Amino acid sequence: MTGAGPVRRWARALGLALLLSAGSVPVLAASPDIDDFLQQVQTAARTLDFAGVYVYQQGAVIQSTRLAHVVDGTGERERLEALDGEPRECLRQNDIQRCLYPDRKLVVAQPARSDHFPGLLLGDGRSLGKRYEWKPSSRAYRVAGRRCTVSELLARDRLRYSYRVCTDQKTHLLLKSQTLDPRGHIVDQVAFGSIRLGTDVPTNALDAKWDTHGWKQETESGTPTDLQAKGWRFSPPAGFAPVVQLSRKIGPNHGVDQLVLSDGLAAISIFVETFDPKRDQNVKQGGMRQGALNIYRLRLASYWLTAVGEVPAQTVRDVAHAVQYVPKAAH
Repeated sequence: MTGAGPVRRWARALGLALLLSAGSVPVLAASPDIDDFLQQVQTAARTLDFAGVYVYQQGAVIQSTRLAHVVDGTGERERLEALDGEPRECLRQNDIQRCLYPDRKLVVAQPARSDHFPGLLLGDGRSLGKRYEWKPSSRAYRVAGRRCTVSELLARDRLRYSYRVCTDQKTHLLLKSQTLDPRGHIVDQVAFGSIRLGTDVPTNALDAKWDTHGWKQETESGTPTDLQAKGWRFSPPAGFAPVVQLSRKIGPNHGVDQLVLSDGLAAISIFVETFDPKRDQNVKQGGMRQGALNIYRLRLASYWLTAVGEVPAQTVRDVAHAVQYVPKAAH
């Protein structure tokens, strides 16, 4: 079944954890060909100056975002502006970003993430040759008026999705990416509709749209935690390794613990929160999906367990059912 509201909530939480875990995926041996290709794509996303609008389709939801990225003497700077729904923009300076919500007169400071489009990798990606087969091709395509080369990252098992990407022939910048299920069907996709590079990037592309003087200021972060010490036991799918463990507040008197697993391209989060009969009386167990994002919830002892990830539904279900809770008194 689908559920846009809960899906967006857990997707935001997954994103925050990835902000705090950048660069921490363990390194294993991998194919140099896929290494070189992915490093070229990731380096282009981190070092080039570009500005444009990209469109992201996730299931029935389509969202447009204006993006500007510039590297100068101060480091990496970026501006993301949502063009659909509630007005909002995020301004990044290296490892910190400030997100502006004009309807609420709110500024939220948080760790910055660099894995979003047109980036691909979560961490350095050096173990990916063990889990994905890279199939380059000579087939050319055009995206946003620029010529790009199509290639595929094919999953070696059914635990994860495959990807079809189109990278700029001159700069290696990722211009389009499609996520493919095990049958080869597109489950989500993102692509630039327009883009400028280098000196064609407008000088005001990074300017904030709103004056935030007098707005409320908040900081969003998580505190490191040890879920095993709390009695939790996890069995990650093959190729997925723990990246970060966090405790976060998501509401008044409502906390959640989170474990993030990643294989370098895909991520799975496992959320643990105390069951509250009043708050959770209408919450149902089972799965929901939006595009490539799958969620599976179940009740375990006096806790809610939620697995979230851009992986096949069976993977998040298996991850959730493999979790065990051993109360401290039983240790």
